[in-house]
Amino acid sequence: MSAVPQCPPVPSPGIGTGLFDSWLDGYTTAVNGFGRCFTTALRRGPAAFDFPRWIATATRRTPPSWSTPHEIVFEAPLGRLRDFSVSRERVVPTLVLPPQAGHDSCIVDYSPEQSQMGAILASGLERAFSLDWMGATRKTKDASIEDYMDLVDRAVEHCGGRVNLIGDCQGGWLATTYAALHPDRINTLTIAGAPIDFHAGEPVIHEVLRRVAPDGDLRFYEALVAMGGGVLEGRHMLAGFIMIQPGAEIARQIDLLLNLDDPAHVARYREFEDWFKHTQDVPGAFYLWIVRHLFRDNALISRSLEVRGQKVDLARIDMPLNLMAGATDHITPPDQVFALATHAATPPEQVIRHVSTGGHLGLFMGREALREHWPRVLTDVFQHSRAGS
Repeated sequence: MSAVPQCPPVPSPGIGTGLFDSWLDGYTTAVNGFGRCFTTALRRGPAAFDFPRWIATATRRTPPSWSTPHEIVFEAPLGRLRDFSVSRERVVPTLVLPPQAGHDSCIVDYSPEQSQMGAILASGLERAFSLDWMGATRKTKDASIEDYMDLVDRAVEHCGGRVNLIGDCQGGWLATTYAALHPDRINTLTIAGAPIDFHAGEPVIHEVLRRVAPDGDLRFYEALVAMGGGVLEGRHMLAGFIMIQPGAEIARQIDLLLNLDDPAHVARYREFEDWFKHTQDVPGAFYLWIVRHLFRDNALISRSLEVRGQKVDLARIDMPLNLMAGATDHITPPDQVFALATHAATPPEQVIRHVSTGGHLGLFMGREALREHWPRVLTDVFQHSRAGS
């Protein structure tokens, strides 16, 4: 998920239909869930639920971890580079830019069975790397887009100076920006659930922005950053994601209550919650830059975006493109992702679009995407990456 405007106000019938529908769905989920609990209690008797164990399981968290063997090859204030390579064959290296929205980057290596990094290696792209974004501190609270571009550039240099660049959500628009500035360093570009045209489709997040920042006034977001002492606290982003789609949170907790005696269900629950509820802070200056230039001004599409005085022109992107979107993605609708094909100079025959049936997070770690879509994407990348291709 991208670094996005968070903490929307409680919706009312006056709020746009997308956000109101999300809250209505949450209400319906709650009613149905409590109905399931009531039915279960009638069937099992008064001791149907172990509420103390439910609360303990729902509140006990451990830090998430990476799953595939690798080594850390460098560490900088904003992130570290992880090397998953299993050979040094003459294949173009692949560099992944994970999402950065208040969560750990290990979503791209979520579990042994659900790993984007594992899928990359299995495709034959055996020189594989991933950046790992680090949570903001008081020392990095003023980090800028230029600082993030420098970090990506350092990673590309470490990989050999030319890479297959893969960007997920926030990492996707960051990858696209880097590719537009340095097209000669990118062999292929793949983005998944990444907003390029931030105003396309009907994203709930853009609706929130219109409501809390009328006439483009960003005081709400500036206040959030000020409250965090110059950083956007990850807990605020987590609260915002839950408020945008409350039904998912309600369903997850009720399902846990109903399946406490199923060890496999509890293990899956803990695995996801450990990642989702373990938050990181984002540099405040970087966050406000994103809200101002991308979410509000849609500067990638208007061609008004500049980095160190250099215009970010999507027409400079002419390498093979793979674009992945989720049919039910409420964070980044498919139109926002596929807009890159319209503005890039890549020939149409070298643009491949993929749509999974799932939502946003499923694009990065969902079983369907990893089983059916990523192998086809990565096969195409591999075909462009062999020596002499």
